[in-house]
Amino acid sequence: MSSERPINPRFDEDVHFNLVSPGPPRYRNHTDKPVRYFTVVDKQGGAVLGYVWAGDEDDAAMWEPREAAGPRAFSEGGIWHARLEEAKGRGLLPSQALAELLAQPEGNKGRALPDSLTDAPSATAVEALAKGE
Repeated sequence: MSSERPINPRFDEDVHFNLVSPGPPRYRNHTDKPVRYFTVVDKQGGAVLGYVWAGDEDDAAMWEPREAAGPRAFSEGGIWHARLEEAKGRGLLPSQALAELLAQPEGNKGRALPDSLTDAPSATAVEALAKGE
């Protein structure tokens, strides 16, 4: 009697792995490095909906909704986020994407506030601003 076990037919063939696409190119969503950001306000009432920030050092950019603006701020974020993804897909640096968004300031329910581009020490500072801290 042989001590060898018969090969299970399921394991007899070579193993194949299917590579899964990582999805569309995206900027990183956080950085501890300095960023630039601008304010997005509601087209109707002028209330602050959120902020779009970007930093080239970590290839990061993101929409940060203002908590006090509620669901309207979160829904507005979709258009700004999509525009950032599209810019990343074209190979733009985050600062270039930010400049492009400012040049075409209209969002869905909001618009970029003219002359609101400013600096922050990090994305955390912009997040704190959005939370009202």
